[in-house]
Amino acid sequence: MSSEAKVVQRKLVAPGAEKVIFVTGMSGTGKTTVLERLRQLGFETVDTDEEGWGEEVWFPDEGRTGWVWKEKRIAYLLAQPRQTPLFLSGTVSNQGKFYPQFDHVVLLSAPTEVMLERVRERTNNSYGKTADQQAEILEYTRTVEPLLRRGADLEIDTAHASASEVAEQLIQLAQTP
Repeated sequence: MSSEAKVVQRKLVAPGAEKVIFVTGMSGTGKTTVLERLRQLGFETVDTDEEGWGEEVWFPDEGRTGWVWKEKRIAYLLAQPRQTPLFLSGTVSNQGKFYPQFDHVVLLSAPTEVMLERVRERTNNSYGKTADQQAEILEYTRTVEPLLRRGADLEIDTAHASASEVAEQLIQLAQTP
């Protein structure tokens, strides 16, 4: 893996070490924060919102552009043997193609007012600061989040849970045989 991906691998001896847990959700639900906590705890993490994992493409049938994963890069990542669980996060239109390769798909959710407050206040990502972007988040919550919910094995409401508490739930999921 390249250093750009900011992937950290540390030795962890635990059941389910080879598992891949995919964490998805709308902007402001805590995906990046939770993955950072997992990274601090020594787990292998990949935030696909980081540069190099996706690209913008044109959807002619919809008359718009959209963000998708670079499928060959994701496939390569998922094919690698590992000694620790991999926690992968993102929300893109082609993620469903990879669901069969994930051991679990976890949806992080929160009430829209919490999500909007988080994106306004965060310092690690500029998306969500403008009124247009906030309207887009609300629209995606209305149209995309139900699709994510249908594909998820587990939903975690992050409104009243700390990043450490959510990370602990994900670790327990990874360690369940």
